[in-house]
Amino acid sequence: MQASPLANFQATVEQLETSGSQLDGIPVDLEESIRFAGARLTQAAGVLLRLPQEVIAQAIILFTRFWIGPEGGSLAEFGAAHISAGSLYLAAKLSAFPKSARSIVNVYAFLDTIPSTYADLEQLWRENNPEEYYVSPGTYERRRSTLFNMEKQILKVLGFQLQVTLPYTLAITYLQALSAFDDPGATDLAKRTFAHLNSALLSPQLLLLTHQPPTLATAAIYLAAKETNVKLPGVDWWTIFDTDREELGFLVVGLLSVETFATAEKAKWADRKVPLTVEEVNAEMDRRQSENAGE
Repeated sequence: MQASPLANFQATVEQLETSGSQLDGIPVDLEESIRFAGARLTQAAGVLLRLPQEVIAQAIILFTRFWIGPEGGSLAEFGAAHISAGSLYLAAKLSAFPKSARSIVNVYAFLDTIPSTYADLEQLWRENNPEEYYVSPGTYERRRSTLFNMEKQILKVLGFQLQVTLPYTLAITYLQALSAFDDPGATDLAKRTFAHLNSALLSPQLLLLTHQPPTLATAAIYLAAKETNVKLPGVDWWTIFDTDREELGFLVVGLLSVETFATAEKAKWADRKVPLTVEEVNAEMDRRQSENAGE
């Protein structure tokens, strides 16, 4: 961990090369699908719980960090849905917007009823109040116990290193420093910048674990300015924010690739549910083995 208050935990090369899941035989493509779906699940649950995006982002980062490296959690042992719930519960507890175990359990129980991972949730959200979703007393007690256990497991795997510095505030500061708010398109520029930072949370390249907030904010501004035709200083302004051209280019490509990855995942899973429990992962592994045996 770097000393700077703007520095986040960064994954090492060794942690990026393998994971606890891969060591337990989980294919890389399945792990990526589950990690992506789990991050989306965390986002959806956070929205339903009316949590600020900053809290949701912290939860997604904790969720993602849990799985990386050979010492990270394995999908053969922990369900991604449980770790998602534990991460959101923990992030909210550490914020000014804590949520009760009952609210967390109810919302995740509601989301579990949705027939496919990539279903359109907006109508379901309008017609239901997930926080009041009914869970029987026995089921609630079991799920609350699981939630508390997952919280402990997350703390253990992360070594209680929960510091998360987000790039959102930095992005606003940088836009002000660049006098971008003097442009008529400033509102669209800010919206697109934040949209790219939110996309980075779902990045298959784990951008928020491999790059620090200043460079992420800089790349999001650069890309958003191109998309909204807002003119920024003609000089290499990104160098002022400690970002070189090579890193900027890598991050721009990474941010742009999230939509492509999401589209491919939606097509891949179609109307099926991405396996987010240990039992579902085992069933998917058995299905793949049967398919391979039949070839």
